[in-house]
Amino acid sequence: MNSTVFLYSLLLLLGVFISAISQVLLKKAAMKKYTSPLQEYLNPQVIFAYVLFVGTTFLSILAYRGIPLNLGPVLETTSYIYVTIFGVFIFHEKVNRQKILALAFIVIGVLVYSL
Repeated sequence: MNSTVFLYSLLLLLGVFISAISQVLLKKAAMKKYTSPLQEYLNPQVIFAYVLFVGTTFLSILAYRGIPLNLGPVLETTSYIYVTIFGVFIFHEKVNRQKILALAFIVIGVLVYSL
């Protein structure tokens, strides 16, 4: 892997990580009670989360300029890992053996398919 592909890969990983943060923000916003349906969507936390999503879209577009197409899905699979870790530490979700096994199958399946 040359340095250009490595740098673009890091850019894609950064975008995937920021996207996972955005998902956490949206989940935290969804857990709150609002006085009106309009406030559910027009509050700073939700708006910021969607701005992050738009930003990660541009990061992905930029990253795909420098990485092979078969590498992208492999790197994007890391989102499942980030979201699982955030779920455990931020939302105190329980991770059982079945969830870990399912996560491993997803990651292994994408790796096998990309090779």
